[in-house]
Amino acid sequence: MLVAEFDIISAGPLMFGKKIRAEKTTGESPDAYEKRTWRERLHVNTDGCVFIPAIALKRTLENIAQYLSESVPGKGKATWTKYFKAGMMIIEDILIQPLTKADDVQGLWLNVPADGRRGGSKRVDRCFPVIPQWNGHAEVILQDPLLMDNSGKVEEYVIHAGKFIGLLSMSPRSGGNYGRFRIENFKTRKMKTK
Repeated sequence: MLVAEFDIISAGPLMFGKKIRAEKTTGESPDAYEKRTWRERLHVNTDGCVFIPAIALKRTLENIAQYLSESVPGKGKATWTKYFKAGMMIIEDILIQPLTKADDVQGLWLNVPADGRRGGSKRVDRCFPVIPQWNGHAEVILQDPLLMDNSGKVEEYVIHAGKFIGLLSMSPRSGGNYGRFRIENFKTRKMKTK
């Protein structure tokens, strides 16, 4: 197996939208609840540092393969999509650099549909954590021989993913402008086996 690794450099702010699990306290208004809990939309590790979940980058790469729908040479009508879905893994979450604590993240108040669906008739004020400038380091494990033999295609798709799909909430994939990125220092190495 090969590991493709690269640095992710922000090309736009990153917005978080994880579901809040905290319950309302007795008599707490919706606005007071939002003010108290909005930082729970962040992904935070046990050290209190903000990260991008590994699955978010995995889904971004799957989505760009589906979006481009490019045929694999020598494979008939097969596209790269199934190889990006089943032939790669991302195990490690992407720690935001410089290290960012949840308490240091600023919020952006928006008037959004209450049900979270575009065009909803009832709107409410919600606060979303936003990090204006961010970086990270990603490692993608290439398991499928076709991906291992075509690591240049993987790099190409990661570049396109940063432009057209993005990461997390209100990204280009969902019609927004957040979560865009570019990459630097793409390289591959053999995965160490035990």
